[in-house]
Amino acid sequence: MKFVLFSIINYLIGSVPWALVIGKVFYHTDVRQYGSGNPGATNTGRVLGRRPAVIVAVLDALKGTVAYLIEALIDPSSALFASVFVVIGHCYPLFASFKGGKGVATAMGLILAISLQSVKMFLGCFLLPMVIWFLISHYTQYVSLASLFALLVSACMSTLLCDNIHVTLILTVLFFFVAFRHHENIKRLIEGKESKKNY
Repeated sequence: MKFVLFSIINYLIGSVPWALVIGKVFYHTDVRQYGSGNPGATNTGRVLGRRPAVIVAVLDALKGTVAYLIEALIDPSSALFASVFVVIGHCYPLFASFKGGKGVATAMGLILAISLQSVKMFLGCFLLPMVIWFLISHYTQYVSLASLFALLVSACMSTLLCDNIHVTLILTVLFFFVAFRHHENIKRLIEGKESKKNY
């Protein structure tokens, strides 16, 4: 029952479309009408600029972080397995016609929460991937490529640093789910047609 309850709560939390909220309330702009049309932090940056993009990314990340940390106090196992629903909610939000973002910020926020169980997990599964994300994003200007590499590194490092196979399973699921959400980006990267960051 806790797993079911946590899953429902996580999906609803994930469904909060912060890109739309920030865009409409503070900028009177629906980011879905511009750029890639994606209601996530990257497209927010393209449409509204760096500052709102950072705000949206942080708020999207907090959805994953806060949900897991609170639920883990009640039942760590149920919280872990139900955690993926916050990312699903972000990608297919109830409050935005089931058309959401790609899930990167929310997934990384969740990984941050999960990795807090040990220093080595934090360093290897969260901090290292974030450094890799920054470097790839900065030098190639491809946010999608940086995001996929960061999540892949996080999943791979968990196999070395975490004794709980379930954690590795969840991080692997997150990587493949976000990669699925990026299938069009991957195709454009291969073809050399992917849009670069311009903010």
